Amino acid sequence: MCRLLLGAGVSLTLVLGSVLPARAACTISTTPLAFGAYNVFAVTPLDSTGSVTFRCTNSEKDVVITLDRGGAPTFNPRWMLNGSEQITYNLYLDAARTAIWGDGTGGSQTFFDHNPQNNRDIVVPIYGRIPAGQDVKAGTYTNTITATIQF
Repeated sequence: MCRLLLGAGVSLTLVLGSVLPARAACTISTTPLAFGAYNVFAVTPLDSTGSVTFRCTNSEKDVVITLDRGGAPTFNPRWMLNGSEQITYNLYLDAARTAIWGDGTGGSQTFFDHNPQNNRDIVVPIYGRIPAGQDVKAGTYTNTITATIQF
């Protein structure tokens, strides 16, 4: 298990799993998803993007990547904390930010790639959004999300 920082705000803890014989392998990494400064007076949401990159070798099966709730009781919304203060946000599979990336429960969806090409980096965007209109105090808000790849 390795922990990779997505940037100021959200980090991913990656858990690798396999349902294939040991000869198949996949690697996974992330690029930062940093929201930057949130303006409590803004009338538009604060959006950001990051990515998950995976590469499989000797795999002839499907790949599924899931994200957990990050300690929130539901996928909608997730939250980042600053002490006892919380700000809600979410992570999505699509640029329109309509498909919540989760584990397939609670209205969320998983990333699925049917038999991905071997020995090729596949970059999957992560679309983040903090809704506008949240009255929160200034500070650094963080959360840890666990990503699991099954192959």
